[in-house]
Amino acid sequence: MKQIQPQSNLLKFALIALLACANLSAFAQTYPNKPIKAIVPFAPGSATDQIGRAFAAKMTETLGQPVVIENRPGANGMIGAEVVAKAPADGYTLLFGTNSTNAALKSLVKNLPYNQDTAFTPIGYFGSVPLIVAINNEVPAKSLNGFVSLAKADPGKITFAYASTSQRVSSEMLASVAGIKMTGVSYKSGPNAMTDLIGGQVNMFTADFAVTLPQVQAGKIRGLAVTSLKRSPAIPELPTVNEALGIKNYELIAFFAAFGPAGLPKDVVTKLNKAINEAAKSKDLVERFSAMGFESQPGTPEMLDKKIKLETAKWAKAIKEAGMEPE
Repeated sequence: MKQIQPQSNLLKFALIALLACANLSAFAQTYPNKPIKAIVPFAPGSATDQIGRAFAAKMTETLGQPVVIENRPGANGMIGAEVVAKAPADGYTLLFGTNSTNAALKSLVKNLPYNQDTAFTPIGYFGSVPLIVAINNEVPAKSLNGFVSLAKADPGKITFAYASTSQRVSSEMLASVAGIKMTGVSYKSGPNAMTDLIGGQVNMFTADFAVTLPQVQAGKIRGLAVTSLKRSPAIPELPTVNEALGIKNYELIAFFAAFGPAGLPKDVVTKLNKAINEAAKSKDLVERFSAMGFESQPGTPEMLDKKIKLETAKWAKAIKEAGMEPE
């Protein structure tokens, strides 16, 4: 009897393994069978929110279950990202993340409540947008050069708003390359920062097109430059920062992508990636957001994983060169 016992145990383990595989396979085949929650780590009205909601609507059509947006703003996206990092890896809690949550926070926060490199499963890339450097209409500058001259004349007096990593880092980078000193003012959301820029409580705000372009076009603020390497077709009259200041290599573009908690089943990732790519190829979605400089870029989870590694290194370099220390 003692000789048969090990074989019996072996058969038990094999049976358990087979049942586990069968359960996983059944789960993947029936996924999704209930609504999916997508955490947007920024406020309603932000670019992440607008783009995220458009992708969620298209994904709902493809997946046959609602993809419901839940806004969890705060701490440059860290609050919302933490929720997803600690959620079950079942495909029903996703992060619609950005360069803030999945590339830059590692270099800006000393003690992140999760390991940025291992806490998430890359799913699919949405696309990217440049930013606009904008000032309050009462600031006596008509160009970026003029604004730099004002800042040099009175170091530290000029204030800039930020509500995300890209907004902060772009302004700190600008100060660094232009040789000026400005004072940053933190906001919980981009729309709140825009309200204060229009009202004159802050002098400058560098933010994505979704927040800035409508206000520039309405004449409520003055656009000075775009942060991409090329001028944007959405507002071609604005020069790039490089053109305006006669420098090279200044670029800061915000990107958007979907992530799940670590350990998300591969079949689930494949289904979600397919839904995201179909949304990214959607003509009406692309046309809707082209006005804000958005460029979609369908791809595989593996491509997103490589991009995140490159972007994390890129943002670390930009943050270091801007003289920013982790807090």
